[in-house]
Amino acid sequence: MLAASASVWGATILAVLAVSAIAFAGIVVLVLQDKLLRRIVPILVAFAVGALLGDTLFHLLPELAEDGGITVGLSWVMAVSILFLYVLEKFIHLHHQLNAPEHRHVHPVVLTNLLGDGVHNFIDGAIIAGSFLVSPSLGIATTIAVALHEIPQEMGDLGILVHAGLSPKRALVYNVASAMTALLGAVIALLLDGAIGGVERPLLAISAGAFIYIAGADLIPELHKGTSIRIGILQFFGIAGGFAVMAALLGLE
Repeated sequence: MLAASASVWGATILAVLAVSAIAFAGIVVLVLQDKLLRRIVPILVAFAVGALLGDTLFHLLPELAEDGGITVGLSWVMAVSILFLYVLEKFIHLHHQLNAPEHRHVHPVVLTNLLGDGVHNFIDGAIIAGSFLVSPSLGIATTIAVALHEIPQEMGDLGILVHAGLSPKRALVYNVASAMTALLGAVIALLLDGAIGGVERPLLAISAGAFIYIAGADLIPELHKGTSIRIGILQFFGIAGGFAVMAALLGLE
């Protein structure tokens, strides 16, 4: 198996750096008014749901089905990726509940949050790399899906760090540093493909499992917290818009 081409390396690194730059979305939190943020974030979350599920249904699973079929082994890879993310998030949530800061000082919850976010971003980087190893069009679609769910996530992470006692500027620096672990994940995935080959299909299966979990466990429950019919309608069109974008990207293939 030949190592990944220079074009794959270049496209992957650029895509991961672009997604990592979304950590600067935290600047929006520092600039925009809280009321405006509350209006924007529910729509962003809804759009991310459609994009994640759309990428899974229109790109990742069809690619696996066409290239060797979706085997029982790949189904187990998806299941394990879902279980891993559940355990990771359960650990982080328990730490947040048990160690919620009551006073304005830096709390160990900062380290827990950064660790969990770093692992999550590492997986995102590997997912993007695996997609570009298959094709440029799949890489673009997956990068867009990852980017869309990173925006509300990074805003939330910044809020947790500030609440735990960090200054907004320091929290933003830590958030960006955590986001850069995506680059490490991408590089390792590309090196593994060059060393042993055949990592694309397992990575796509991990992507499918991760996207299903993030959309179903993290994002959709957030959408159900709102009680406004108007917001519910906007969220419906947000989800539909995410599906539409992923479907439109089929034209690149």
